[in-house]
Amino acid sequence: MNAGAFCKSPGKARVREVRRRLAEEGPSWTRDRDADFETVTVPEGDCDRLRDLLISEGAPTVVEVGLAYASSALAIGEALITVDSAHPRHVIVDPFQESEWSNAGWDLLCSAGLDSIASLMLTPSSLALPQLLTEGLVADAAFVDGSHRFHEVFVDLYFLRKIVRPGGLIVIDDDWAPSVRTALHYYQRNLGWTEVPDAFAGETVEMVGASPQAESRTRCKALRLPDPSFEPPFEEFHPF
Repeated sequence: MNAGAFCKSPGKARVREVRRRLAEEGPSWTRDRDADFETVTVPEGDCDRLRDLLISEGAPTVVEVGLAYASSALAIGEALITVDSAHPRHVIVDPFQESEWSNAGWDLLCSAGLDSIASLMLTPSSLALPQLLTEGLVADAAFVDGSHRFHEVFVDLYFLRKIVRPGGLIVIDDDWAPSVRTALHYYQRNLGWTEVPDAFAGETVEMVGASPQAESRTRCKALRLPDPSFEPPFEEFHPF
């Protein structure tokens, strides 16, 4: 689903109203699972923080992996139209949006008018991201909420570090999950990614483990890529 990325941007009031109704009422369609929207979607407070972070960056181009019910996509869209660049662009990758989510998220983006600046790739991220790289896309930021399998998160981050400009941002959801956190830790230990302090402080906190001593972590984490980018010598590998 390709959008006219250079069409007139939608109004912020319209986007905010769709976001408000989604948070208060939920989507018009959900999968046949108990509390599926509440379980899957990125909470409203985290979405607000994501929006504000992208606005503070002045980011005109954002790549998002995972769409589902579009809570984060609507927040990213709000940020893009607030920044109000000449050519805002939101590239979304979700191979299951039609088959698994019945286009619920895309329909919400369309109802907000954000299809004028967004495009949806119904392709696995392991294929879509190399395609975007080959096409020469340069993004200012990315939001990652796709597969939570270690190897697939690792591959997403591998390609996004080549797509997102040096000094840009990569925000990852569900940092509490060991598979996600471990993949991210490689890039922090070996490629100079640094956490943006307090980017999501005070928002959703998840417990890692079931014991009374379980560690609590914020759900989302923002990382800044080094500028300039670099490739470390293989001898300098740091276990993660």
